[in-house]
Amino acid sequence: MARAGPAWLLLAIWVVLPSWLSSAKVSSLIERISDPKDLKKLLRTRNNVLVLYSKSEAAAENHLRLLSTVAQVVKGQGTICWVDCGDAESRKLCKKMKVDLSPKDKKVELFHYQDGAFHTEYNRAVTFKSIVAFLKDPKGPPLWEEDPGAKDVVHLDSEKDFRRLLKKEEKPLLIMFYAPWCSMCKRMMPHFQKAATQLRGHAVLAGMNVYSSEFENIKEEYSVRGFPTICYFEKGRFLFQYDNYGSTAEDIVEWLKNPQPPQPQVPETPWADEGGSVYHLTDEDFDQFVKEHSSVLVMFHAPWCGHCKKMKPEFEKAAEALHGEADSSGVLAAVDATVNKALAERFHISEFPTLKYFKNGEKYAVPVLRTKKKFLEWMQNPEAPPPPEPTWEEQQTSLLHLVGDNFRETLKKKKHTLVMFYAPWCPHCKKVIPHFTATADAFKDDRKIACAAVDCVKDKNQDLCQQEAVKGYPTFHYYHYGKFAEKYDSDRTELGFTNYIRALREGDHERLGKKKEEL
Repeated sequence: MARAGPAWLLLAIWVVLPSWLSSAKVSSLIERISDPKDLKKLLRTRNNVLVLYSKSEAAAENHLRLLSTVAQVVKGQGTICWVDCGDAESRKLCKKMKVDLSPKDKKVELFHYQDGAFHTEYNRAVTFKSIVAFLKDPKGPPLWEEDPGAKDVVHLDSEKDFRRLLKKEEKPLLIMFYAPWCSMCKRMMPHFQKAATQLRGHAVLAGMNVYSSEFENIKEEYSVRGFPTICYFEKGRFLFQYDNYGSTAEDIVEWLKNPQPPQPQVPETPWADEGGSVYHLTDEDFDQFVKEHSSVLVMFHAPWCGHCKKMKPEFEKAAEALHGEADSSGVLAAVDATVNKALAERFHISEFPTLKYFKNGEKYAVPVLRTKKKFLEWMQNPEAPPPPEPTWEEQQTSLLHLVGDNFRETLKKKKHTLVMFYAPWCPHCKKVIPHFTATADAFKDDRKIACAAVDCVKDKNQDLCQQEAVKGYPTFHYYHYGKFAEKYDSDRTELGFTNYIRALREGDHERLGKKKEEL
């Protein structure tokens, strides 16, 4: 009988404790808090805090298991806490911190606090690597692999992973060495990952962030002098670099059919050195020129701009025609905005080509002109263009236009929100705007559904767009009560949008129930 006592006691303890504690150890580095004063003190003394709020102990199980491993890695750099909102003592704290776990499918919330204040709701991938990366750099961009479209790219984390891939991979291998802050890398990533999907089974495309000093050996070995640097390998042997950084997915796929080393490039002759009837102006002589010429049409251009190159012959022909007139109605001039940056800034040049008209030194707006005929017609009879159409935000629609300040709070009030991240200058965005606006109008009477738009060019939205992993325009994300659920990649038409939203509303969308319910 003396032996039965301890066994009975152990059984009793096992029954009383939550079952998940018997199979998974929660790290002592995770601080459990229930008193508002304790949390306030913690936020005052720690400057990088991630708090897990859960509906119950059971609801927190998988998150706590994951966060226990994260806590070991970020020890000394970040703090992780847990608040069980199902506990009577903690309920007051959750209410005070504005944590709403009332929706049936909402089991947990992860909030981040920095320098004593709320920073953001954690809405990135709930994985070990993503949370560690976030806590090491809370304001940094998401990992490339967090983009659902990048699932076919092999993401390399260490030199060991890199060497192992070279050793085992038999298929042609294209590796992008990049830095997370690199704008050219971000522009190329969507094309690179699309190519990876198209080439699946035939070639391997991989990505590796080598910005850290720990990768100096790799950078030296493969002459990584800037980002991105893309290297081509066959059977583990480096052959040459791929240097078409403006390429599309189709360009990459086509190149891999017959990989060739970069061809020595013949330097392009600057337009100003080609001769012709167009006057080429600079920061130094621009003002004097427009004073001396009563009627001047100026084209602001960039050497790399395809639309500029297409328009240049027409502009030259019009300039030659004006030059040959006995009683000329004016002259045509050009400014390389990449060289003459003072002029580009002064006239707010943000896209190419841009036309400005000067009459007796005064600047006037110009309508869209692209051909010799249109240039000559304008110069012979310059007219004030019609007033510009109202911007998308200025139009009366059912669409929500959001900014960084109100983004999360607005989305939390809607069960289903489809958000379009865009840039006003983007031609693909302009094409889809009427369809997306019509979709918003179609669901205007349903208070649980919203279509929203975010202008990523605005200064106050740039951090938000980076945080939401927007790498190209337009990008569509679906949010469920304010939490990112998935990227929308279907038809960019009114029919495509409305069918998608109806499926969400009816609960038939095949991925809706897979929004990390296991966590």
